[in-house]
This record gives sequence, structure tokens and C-alpha cells, in this order.
Amino acid sequence: MPIYEYRRPDGSTFEVMQSIHDDTLTADPETGVPITRVFHPVAVHFKGKGFHNTDYGTKRRNRELERSASEGADKHDAKMADKQKDKAKSDTKPDTKPAATKDAAAKK
Repeated sequence: MPIYEYRRPDGSTFEVMQSIHDDTLTADPETGVPITRVFHPVAVHFKGKGFHNTDYGTKRRNRELERSASEGADKHDAKMADKQKDKAKSDTKPDTKPAATKDAAAKK
């Protein structure tokens, strides 16, 4: 049988073991003052197939996220450095093709 918690008007609480089919108490059995039932939130943790692993944080998951973020930043930085090197190389090379095309156009 479940145990239900009730609260008196003065804030004190007490527990009563009742059947699920029994009616909710409206008065304190000892003093006769009006009472209300106390409800508590239920802790639910969904596990199993069909639920996302990322919904629940773990220390291991946090380490993986930090590692992937730093690796991703490193790869991005390396790619940007390569682009800057390629741009610097293209800026220092002399332009020979436009001069050759001018000579070819003059021969026609």
C-alpha cells in the first residue's frame, strides 16, 4: 500500500498508509483540523532505445565535446593559415599569362 503525505494548516506534515482506492483524507484523524494532500514531483530518467544519449550530460560527454571543439578550432586555424600562405604565394608570383595573351593578340 502507498504512503501518502498530508499537511496541516500550521505547516506540519504526517504520513498515512492508505489503499489506492481509499478516499483522500479531509481532516486530521488525531485533531480533526482540515488537511491537504502533499504532492511531490516524480524523478523520471528515460533510458533505453529511442532516447538520445545527448539528453543527459556526463563527465565523459563533456570531455568529448571540449576535445572536439578544440580540435575543430585547430583544424579551422590550420586551414586559414594555408589559405593565407596560398594567397601570399600567388601575390609574389609574376603574372606571365596576361603578357603572353597580349603578344598572341598582337600577332593575329
